[in-house]
Amino acid sequence: MNKQQTIPTQPLTESKYQKLSALKDGPFRRLTGVSRKVFALMVEILTVADAQKKAKGGRKSKLCIQDRLLMALEYLREYRTYFHIAQNYGISESNAYKICKWVEDTLIKDKRFALPGRKALLESEAEYEVILIDASESPIERPKKDRNAITPAKRSGILLKHSLL
Repeated sequence: MNKQQTIPTQPLTESKYQKLSALKDGPFRRLTGVSRKVFALMVEILTVADAQKKAKGGRKSKLCIQDRLLMALEYLREYRTYFHIAQNYGISESNAYKICKWVEDTLIKDKRFALPGRKALLESEAEYEVILIDASESPIERPKKDRNAITPAKRSGILLKHSLL
């Protein structure tokens, strides 16, 4: 008897977004760094971009759009390594990088999430106050060695402990 194996279209485990959807607005923002309204707008933009990308063909992603966005926000907010993020989502490190890069590039292409250019900042009427902090290394001040105490001991060929003081 040949039994046909069914391939699940959705992962058997609950997605991270489904777990987070139970959170209230405050904790959700604390965790992701964006409000639910902005998150929904990001998901909408990514859904359209994903549909355009998949229209050409290709493999179905293991993660839903919301989880891919959460992964990118996690990376941007916490600066965790791709290895750690990949382990949390059950994917490879290179795939985590590709997903984060795609999410960032897609959101930047959309005008609603693009930062203003240099010319726009220069032409604006806003006044900026700049504070510079010098965090360069400075040498440690050490006591100077007394050459007069060391030189006679070297000449005689005997270096004594008390001559160093």
